[in-house]
Amino acid sequence: MAIDYTVIVVYLAGMLAMGWWGMRRARSKSEFLVAGRRLGPAMYSGTMAAIVLGGASTIGGVGLGYRYGLSGAWMVFTIGLGLLALSVFFSARIARLKVYTVSEMLDLRYGGGRAGVISGVVMWAYTLMLAVTSTIAYATIFDVLFDLNRTVAIVLGGSIVVAYSTLGGMWSITLTDMVQFVVKTVGVLLLLLPIAVVKAGGFSEMKAQLPADYFAPLGIGGETIFTYVLIYTFGMLIGQDIWQRVFTARSDRTAKWGGTIAGTYCLAYALAGAVIGTAAKVLYPKLGSADDAFATIVKDELPVGVRGLVLAAALAAVMSTSSGALIACATVANNDIWSRLRGAVRPGGDRDAHDEVRGNRAFILVMGVAVIGTAIAIDNVVEALTVAYNLLVGGLLVPILGGLVWRRGTVYGALASVVAGGLAVVALMATYGILANEPVYYGLLSSLAAYLIVSLATPATDAAVLAAWRERLAGRGESAAPEPTAVSA
Repeated sequence: MAIDYTVIVVYLAGMLAMGWWGMRRARSKSEFLVAGRRLGPAMYSGTMAAIVLGGASTIGGVGLGYRYGLSGAWMVFTIGLGLLALSVFFSARIARLKVYTVSEMLDLRYGGGRAGVISGVVMWAYTLMLAVTSTIAYATIFDVLFDLNRTVAIVLGGSIVVAYSTLGGMWSITLTDMVQFVVKTVGVLLLLLPIAVVKAGGFSEMKAQLPADYFAPLGIGGETIFTYVLIYTFGMLIGQDIWQRVFTARSDRTAKWGGTIAGTYCLAYALAGAVIGTAAKVLYPKLGSADDAFATIVKDELPVGVRGLVLAAALAAVMSTSSGALIACATVANNDIWSRLRGAVRPGGDRDAHDEVRGNRAFILVMGVAVIGTAIAIDNVVEALTVAYNLLVGGLLVPILGGLVWRRGTVYGALASVVAGGLAVVALMATYGILANEPVYYGLLSSLAAYLIVSLATPATDAAVLAAWRERLAGRGESAAPEPTAVSA
């Protein structure tokens, strides 16, 4: 195991070194939060693929393959479909807005800060829980590597991510994500996938050993696939962690085609995880938990050195999602909540660049400590992530997409949509249970009904606001992101 340990230690040290290097480039708010909006196609597509394919997609995707066979790919597959839809239909317009957060987009579209601050709170809760669930995954990986207890593993992994994210912001995260993308590609697609299939005796032996349902495209169930589409495909369209990567694109063309490449990569990654899990079912038919499949096959079947690289790939998957969610959480907390509530917003964009960077760096550190503490306290990862996605999709999908495609939507309709959808999700989770499908189904319907009814019943959005919105969508508006509107006391 000494060689495996060396591979992991070198990888972790490299992440910290890149954080230090990124600090030298993050001299302004734009550089710190969105990498100066100048990533080209290669870096953009690599980092976008890295952030959406986290521990749930890697360890969880293999686990679904172990439980359901090839149809276990559907969870990650719907993530890829969401990224493709975002890239093809919306990313160019989003990139041209030149904002920092989803809530700032709502302010631009509807006018004023009322919709923005409420959506900011919901988005903050979502990004916080996303960062927490990613951080918890360190416990599984470090248990395999070093036999560490859960708390120490979470603190160790979380501290490394907080350190490099705090140092260099989006530049550090971009550099580390590119390395993580390469490590995941080599470790999972080029090493673990073929080794697992060969160890299981090839596809013919896998088919002979397992029930036919393991090779049925819809074996996981139509209702489950539909729920995945609602939660993950739609979640990809509106999450702050995803939009913040779109904001890093050098041009709207980069956002569109780079994202399309990343989405296609996700589809291949989905199938790879399901195949690895299916192979693990042949090799270890009686595991206590399907989520142990990844760690077991890596620990028992891979040679020394290769095992360390594949475990580094798992770490890369977790760290890329964790760091992306962390900077998104801190950006929303600082720009959409704290700046509005304190009523001390200073116009002028990056006029005091050093102070802007220092403030955002402090928020990443504070949010990072909160994420590590919450991860230690929470036991049920699936329930925490389900709550986050239910609130995100049930409360924010309609006003965000409605603002992009329907001129008649109003600020009052947006507010009613967020409140109705959010309350419906919370009430239905309390009634049916957190893991039930009904909360997101009926929460989304409630949000849509409130948006349509209230928007049509209230005066249309001011013509000047819509004119400014169209100018920004066309890329002819201000080059700097607007400062958030302060909320009156």
